[in-house]
Amino acid sequence: MATRAETIDHLLDLLSDLPLSSRKMFGEYALYLEDKVVALVCDDQLFLKPTAGALAALPGCATGHPYPGAKQHLLVTDALDDPDRVSRALRAIAADLPPPKPKRPKRPVS
Repeated sequence: MATRAETIDHLLDLLSDLPLSSRKMFGEYALYLEDKVVALVCDDQLFLKPTAGALAALPGCATGHPYPGAKQHLLVTDALDDPDRVSRALRAIAADLPPPKPKRPKRPVS
């Protein structure tokens, strides 16, 4: 089951204090903060990257796999009742992740 666009709209509205953006990928979505992938939304569920900062911000958070073969992520359910806590976790993830690699220039087509 693919994630509905309404779910993404709701999450972006709920976490509107952050400059989050989303990108559709294979019927699911990635959430970006500071040009870094900080979360995935799969099957209408929010999965955060399990960095040290996220684990500290959301102690005892359930975990799960966003899709078969994926690494384990934090599965955010009850924490959505406290959007400030989730925002802190997302900021911590962005701080923990390295800067994105510069994109290679596209080669001209001959």
